[in-house]
Amino acid sequence: MRRGMSQLVGLSFGPQPAVYLAGAFSSGFGSIPSSHSCYKGSNGCVSISDDPSCSGSMTYSTSCADLSEPLPNDNSVSEMLVDSFGRMHTYLRMSLTERCNLRCQYCMPAEGVELTPNSKLLRQDEIIRLANIFVGAGVNKIRLTGGEPTIRPDIEDICLRLSSLKGLKTLAMTTNGLILTRKLPKLKECGLNSINISLDTLVPAKFEFMTRRKGQNKVMESINAAVDLGFRPVKVNCVVTRGVNDDEICDFVELTRDKPINVRFIEFMPFDGNVWSSKKLVPYVEMLDRVRQQFPSIKRQQDHPTDTAKNFMIDGHCGTVSFITSMTANFCAGCNRLRLLADGNFKVCLFGPSEVSLRDPLRAGIDDLGLQEIIGAAVKRKKAAHAGMFDIAKTSNRPMIHIGG
Repeated sequence: MRRGMSQLVGLSFGPQPAVYLAGAFSSGFGSIPSSHSCYKGSNGCVSISDDPSCSGSMTYSTSCADLSEPLPNDNSVSEMLVDSFGRMHTYLRMSLTERCNLRCQYCMPAEGVELTPNSKLLRQDEIIRLANIFVGAGVNKIRLTGGEPTIRPDIEDICLRLSSLKGLKTLAMTTNGLILTRKLPKLKECGLNSINISLDTLVPAKFEFMTRRKGQNKVMESINAAVDLGFRPVKVNCVVTRGVNDDEICDFVELTRDKPINVRFIEFMPFDGNVWSSKKLVPYVEMLDRVRQQFPSIKRQQDHPTDTAKNFMIDGHCGTVSFITSMTANFCAGCNRLRLLADGNFKVCLFGPSEVSLRDPLRAGIDDLGLQEIIGAAVKRKKAAHAGMFDIAKTSNRPMIHIGG
């Protein structure tokens, strides 16, 4: 077991200035030492670079691009998917199950969660019908999540039917990789063309501690299998927690040296039951600084306005490195994502507690036009930005395993 596993080192925060963007309040925090430098990114975010003209202390905030900036225009997107700030939601995350074969500490409370009865989960035909409505309105990317989507018995059939929807360009999946190796060839045949594999440690003993299960070697096998099957890139999601796995950041970066892997470091986020604390949070700027010390050639890439990640390349590396900064520099202004939970509830923001059921009206016999009206009304109610992280931590929300990864 590696050093730092049992330590929870405190994180010292500086002043907390308020930042207003398009009328939405979000609290900033922290003061970055003068060794860091910055630049104004194309999406309006204050980000890290090698520009020596921006020295001294700076603050970073949970708000990102200005909502007054022009967003990408796509005439094929229905009004149903456009919110009151002009954001077009072309990306749907669909949770297929609340069940999982791991018990990750940041996802599931130690005592477990009460699962929704199977009779109240969406059936395959209901999933396809709702997906067809979204794709018909302009959604071009669907990501399958869970729980763990690969444990759903009809996962191959679902992928085949979804990939056949006219207008869908990307069918992706986020998985823990535990049983992916034997399923992935068939899933690819059924139309899956993008894969994210969650892995928070490269140390088997620490994996068992973090997930309450064995299997780190199986996840590594799945990553290698995805590379061998031609997925480009294979995205590896790593939630970084202080005192647990933050000592492995550069070890993860090494995965990108010889293989087309995109390692995505994710700031620890609060959800019901995961005992979130700011002391456990490792901010993006700190993670990047650690990487830069060992890989000084790291450089920022041009991000798409709807990207959730800040993307970087390192000279001589086949793969790439990204940071998902939900807590310290959100990406709400470019958000194009919606969520359909396994129980049929529709959610327009990961951190917003508001949900509306699509399952109930669907089973009551509503037609597609009626479902479109419910979806469109929910999208229009989406706020400009989610709350600051300390407010999120105090807001009632479901455990991540209910929402979908």
